[in-house]
Amino acid sequence: MPRKKPFSSKQKRKQLQVKRERKRGDPGSGPSSRNASVERGDRQSDTSDSETTDIRRLNQQPGTREGRYDPNRFRLHFEKETKEEVEKRKKVAREKILEPLSDKDMEVDIGQIYPPEKGLVFPRRPPWNYGMKREELLKKEEKSYREYLDDLHSRNPAGSLSHFEHNLETWRQLWRVLEMSDIVLLIVDIRHPVLHLPPSLYHYITDELQKHVVLVLNKADLCPPPLVLAWKHYLASQFPHLHTVCFTSHPGQAYSTVLQKKRMRKSVWGKSRGPIDILKACQEITAGRVDLSSWEKKIQRDAVAERPGEEPHDGADSVLMEHLSDVAMEMCGPSQELYKDGVLTLGCIGFPNVGKSSVLNSLVGKKVVSVSRTPGHTKYFQTYYLTPTVKLCDCPGLVFPSRVNKQLQILAGIYPVSQLQEPYSSVGYLCERTDFLTVLKLLHPSLADQKPHERDPTPGEHRWTAWDVCEAWAAKRGYKTAKAARNDVYRAANSLLRLAVDGRLCLCFRPPGYSSLRGQWENHIDLPEVIALQGRTEADAARERGDEEEDGESSSEPEDEEEEEERDRDADDDGDDEDEGFAGPARREGQASLTVNMYDVLQDNECD
Repeated sequence: MPRKKPFSSKQKRKQLQVKRERKRGDPGSGPSSRNASVERGDRQSDTSDSETTDIRRLNQQPGTREGRYDPNRFRLHFEKETKEEVEKRKKVAREKILEPLSDKDMEVDIGQIYPPEKGLVFPRRPPWNYGMKREELLKKEEKSYREYLDDLHSRNPAGSLSHFEHNLETWRQLWRVLEMSDIVLLIVDIRHPVLHLPPSLYHYITDELQKHVVLVLNKADLCPPPLVLAWKHYLASQFPHLHTVCFTSHPGQAYSTVLQKKRMRKSVWGKSRGPIDILKACQEITAGRVDLSSWEKKIQRDAVAERPGEEPHDGADSVLMEHLSDVAMEMCGPSQELYKDGVLTLGCIGFPNVGKSSVLNSLVGKKVVSVSRTPGHTKYFQTYYLTPTVKLCDCPGLVFPSRVNKQLQILAGIYPVSQLQEPYSSVGYLCERTDFLTVLKLLHPSLADQKPHERDPTPGEHRWTAWDVCEAWAAKRGYKTAKAARNDVYRAANSLLRLAVDGRLCLCFRPPGYSSLRGQWENHIDLPEVIALQGRTEADAARERGDEEEDGESSSEPEDEEEEEERDRDADDDGDDEDEGFAGPARREGQASLTVNMYDVLQDNECD
């Protein structure tokens, strides 16, 4: 009797879904069927499928019976990889020996990510006038977008481009936000800011739209203070018209262990560091043409709040959400009049997972926008009145075309970890750029069957591959397959990638020349200001630098209650805990709570 073929629960759900569709009298039209995707494409005028491009649609959501609302309208559309490419990377992950890179190799220039000669621009909205009908405008945009994709692929050979957004509906959101905004807040992740700052976008806003850009270096608490300063000066030298500010939603609440799931019990949006700097940049740009005194008073009230997370009692601080219909958005052109009716409109744009919604929540002082670690969580741009004279606009995250390594895109949170077909090469990319043995304290798989007294006391001499790292982490965390009880390397790889995305395994790149000028940045005159913004003290920063030089010697004790809490963490959990607030262990008396060491995140007896 032949052996039965395994039938997963996912396949079973898909089978039941098709049966339900057939009972409703609509055979072959399930949300995941090929016919249904074609029908939805015709109904929505979805032009994301170019004739020369095979597209993979991520984060599929079940449709509705009425068909009036399609939850997949703004989902991520990326270019599909072939099966051969996936298998090739998996083979390399099994065989390639991991070699640590030098500090010089960690330096990244923006010209490497966005080469000027490769035509890495973003799609523009074609010219139009008010005499055009809506259907005529949509068809013109679709034709222009097809021509853009054809030109982009003709300049760059197959496989050279990174993952980038192929959904025209999402690009339309960016066009509307840029047209509505008076000042654009371009939000980037300080760990790798050159990935999130396309030169074509900067030049379009400043040259063609004649608007100002405020660059927000978000998550500043995850980087060493000298590196924050170095990136700030480098980007200012590359883009002279930028107004650069640093920002963090969690000052002084860094991760103390690699398995610490949360940084604070409850979100304290009013305690964020950076809103006052954004206000000062806007005051400099507007030059008194808009009354921003109400915004300044709100920031002061939030800063002196008696209890964390308490909402202001003043009724004037209520936030009004504004909805615009599709027709109103599509037929609105770029406004030549700035600060219309005395209102300043701030547009928040950027890549997925850089913290746009968190910045907006911090500016408001309470949670008004849902946030998640999953890329593409914000589907539709939303507008809020911060004060009667300040309006905020949150745009969905967009991935611009570039020449960045796809493994780095995954580690930067641009591509959903849960949708990965092959996560092992990304783990190898991470381990070559971090001191993973010191951080994770792994036992090589070849030593797993040996008794403790027979093992080699110098595990660092063993040769590691990306597959070995995943297998060792699965053994350490107890990840096992359901039937055979083997080490679940896929789940372990996903777990490591999520740790990197969340900042618990911190991968920070450096600007060009940082290695040779490191001493200058460590003694810079503006260093105390960055340390204060991060919620630390100079003693904490000095201790962190000393710990890095000592290869991450332990400086904090593990918490047993946190160890038990993290046992239930699942690698497939996509909960909204990235920016909603992170709960950390209680501080012991006399113990420093603001110390952050990027390589001191796991103790010897953690997870034993």
